[in-house]
Amino acid sequence: MLAIAAAVLFFIAFLINAAEITTNEAFSSGNVMLLGLTLVALHLAGVGTGWRAGRR
Repeated sequence: MLAIAAAVLFFIAFLINAAEITTNEAFSSGNVMLLGLTLVALHLAGVGTGWRAGRR
């Protein structure tokens, strides 16, 4: 799920960069890309994979 959110953020960053949309500093394409990279890192670390019930 985090990887899908990261892909969406990368697409938004691409659109901001490609269309040369002027945004404030919080939503610049570089910052959105860094948020996407953070989500990819969390996905690869196993965060958000869900809880597993104990096996007996």
